[in-house]
Amino acid sequence: MSQLWGGRFSGETDALMRKFNNSIFFDIQLWEADLDGSMAYAKGLARAEVITEEEADIIQDGLDAIRAEFVQRQFEVKSGDEDIHSAVERRLGELIGDLAGKLHTGRSRNDQVATDTRLWLKRKIEGLREQLDTLQGTMAAKAIEHLNVIMPGYTHLQQAQPVRFSHWLLSFAWMLQRDKDRLDDLTKRVDVLPLGSGALSGNPFLIDRVFLAHALGFSALSSNSMDAVSDRDYIVEFLSWAAITQLHLSRLAEDLIIYSSREFGFVELDDAYSTGSSLMPQKKNPDSLELIRGKTGRTVGSLTGLLTTLKGQPSTYNKDSQEDKEPLFDAVETLSMTLPIAAGVVRTLKVNPGRIYDSMDSLMLATELADYLVEKGMPFRDAHHLVGQIVQQAIAIDQPLFSFPLAAYQKFSDLFDRDLHERLTFNRAADRRDSIGGTSEAAVKAQLDLLRDLVDYDFDEAISDAL
Repeated sequence: MSQLWGGRFSGETDALMRKFNNSIFFDIQLWEADLDGSMAYAKGLARAEVITEEEADIIQDGLDAIRAEFVQRQFEVKSGDEDIHSAVERRLGELIGDLAGKLHTGRSRNDQVATDTRLWLKRKIEGLREQLDTLQGTMAAKAIEHLNVIMPGYTHLQQAQPVRFSHWLLSFAWMLQRDKDRLDDLTKRVDVLPLGSGALSGNPFLIDRVFLAHALGFSALSSNSMDAVSDRDYIVEFLSWAAITQLHLSRLAEDLIIYSSREFGFVELDDAYSTGSSLMPQKKNPDSLELIRGKTGRTVGSLTGLLTTLKGQPSTYNKDSQEDKEPLFDAVETLSMTLPIAAGVVRTLKVNPGRIYDSMDSLMLATELADYLVEKGMPFRDAHHLVGQIVQQAIAIDQPLFSFPLAAYQKFSDLFDRDLHERLTFNRAADRRDSIGGTSEAAVKAQLDLLRDLVDYDFDEAISDAL
């Protein structure tokens, strides 16, 4: 079969131009969606009496045969195949003859590719959402396993206040919950059927688009044919989601890279997610985490690239839009790897409570001193200033705040009393943060209860395996 658009041309397309123009070697990923869309469209043509029921059955049998070839990896791409659509139509013609030419009646590659891409992405989103659930559940299980490990909480990468390791880890689970909410929200805008819009002006054969939407599992129809064939907002929105999600994974990776370093030693990565050095025998490198961090750049780049591609296009469809698929495919593939890799890292992570405790600076209890004075009646600003002076002296004499004698404290204020030192423990400091979202044991347990309702994950099995 000749190319789908060749009748108007008398000259040959330049060989380099053909290579430049063709998209078959990346949009072949859409084969299943393309076949599903064509199956539904054949039924739609029969319902509109454009073709007979018998012809629709023959077309569908041919499409089933092509599906089998793809499943068995026997489908052969030929030199004239410009894209997945022309490849399928060419093969259909080889199998059923000229009847294959009727399948494209009233349909353009413009609405066909938009349908394929949306259908493909809808299915990929389902898998990504499951992976988000798994990663959240893995984090929650690890948090339960180490519920009462206290660690330094950091701001500006400086020790700030004591927090639970579980609280730190769950902070990423809540980031992922927002990612999941965003994914659910954008799915509504992916779940719109453009098929039946033609090249730009609609379908003249009274195709039942409601039937097509139902057959393909779409919940809504595009309302304007010109917008339908040119709309790539849903891809931009997905790439934005991918960039934000990957950014969250990158932040987790950065923390774990730091915490697994020899200087910190808070955690140790499992060998399954580490690599070594070709020169230095002692090295255990967190390459899994560094690659998660590194792949964030390409995901952000995909979003930026497509935005730039779309920014100056006139309405409606333009060939520039062919550039939407490679960044989309790449972002899906990237997240499909980084999410389970992150889950594997967290699931197998070894936590070192002793090393964590040894690293904790008593100066993190300075806020406890200020709060103590506030409870005794001192205005917070005055307490903040006075405790700053105490900290300065503690540093000068190299003495931890919890071993500072009461008499030394009373030189700064007679509000300090015998109950002071019982307040100056890391556990007590963490448990005093008992409001919703805090780092107390009760508040962390409340977070976990919330996540149980939000995450599709077998917590009990995961916890049992961990313990």
